[in-house]
Amino acid sequence: MAELLTLYPSLAQVEPSLVSLGTAAIPMQVPLGTVLFEENKPCQGFPMVLSGEVRVSRRSGEGRSLELYRVLAGELCLVSSACLFSNEPMSAYGVATKDTELVLIPPPIFLKWLEAPAFRNEVLGLFALRMADLTSLIDSVAFHKLDQRLAAALLGHGNQLNKTHQDLANELGTVREVVTRLLRRFEREGWISQSREHINIVDAAALRAICNPEPILS
Repeated sequence: MAELLTLYPSLAQVEPSLVSLGTAAIPMQVPLGTVLFEENKPCQGFPMVLSGEVRVSRRSGEGRSLELYRVLAGELCLVSSACLFSNEPMSAYGVATKDTELVLIPPPIFLKWLEAPAFRNEVLGLFALRMADLTSLIDSVAFHKLDQRLAAALLGHGNQLNKTHQDLANELGTVREVVTRLLRRFEREGWISQSREHINIVDAAALRAICNPEPILS
């Protein structure tokens, strides 16, 4: 209970209080790969992450997946809150990307908590932050070439990445075969090396140059 209040201090002002929730506020442990909520299904509860990480994504009609954002400890889930606000099915699905501990708040409790100004402001602030993230994602998908987006996805994690081609395809909203083809090109150029579920960054400067190509002067 104390950990939940430390990560989400606005809960100190909500009614009903955390203490009064009893078993409804007991943290649950979910292993890596657990599907926490499904697209087009009712929201079963509002997740409040204590540790670990939840990836929120959407599927296309062809079965491809596009990552929207991730929820870390102390953060809130936009899709879950939007579903509860509108009483509509979930517009995306959430999967634990590592062993995760969270509290799943019952929907009626979440809606009651919104009457507390501090908690309501935190949730509304989330909408502003996530909207900026999603606008950036839309810009990337619509205006950046896939090789630029893949190079950007490889950078910023150090020289060693433990990711499969399918992991990267899911992040970029494309199919594994396209990612595999681009990675082979990067490897031929000497920018990366690969082994099973492992990518080594050999030339980060070259990848950064792809992300930020020189403008063509007229």
